[in-house]
Amino acid sequence: MKITNIATLLGGNIVTGKERVETRVSYGFAADLLSDVLTLEVEGVLLITGLCTLQTIRTAEMAEIECVVIARGKKVSPAMKDLAERTGLILIEVECSVFRASAMLFDAGLEPVF
Repeated sequence: MKITNIATLLGGNIVTGKERVETRVSYGFAADLLSDVLTLEVEGVLLITGLCTLQTIRTAEMAEIECVVIARGKKVSPAMKDLAERTGLILIEVECSVFRASAMLFDAGLEPVF
């Protein structure tokens, strides 16, 4: 599924990576426990989380995640935006909950990691 389609479906705001909206992801994973994210061993993953911290960006980079959806109406800080831009991470802010975002993406055909 293309990032542009994900952002449109979720009514999201693409904060970083606007030049990469044609990037495709194959799998979705929802977590607020970042140690769970580090166990992923698949490529083309979209992370859906309510954690809006620098550690989220660092963890996504280590796990080679393409895109992070920040849920529950949380706003990316300038420091997060800067780090995401430097690491090439796509960030999307959405108003809906992690659960709703996950359900919408699953219904649209995004495969779960597990």
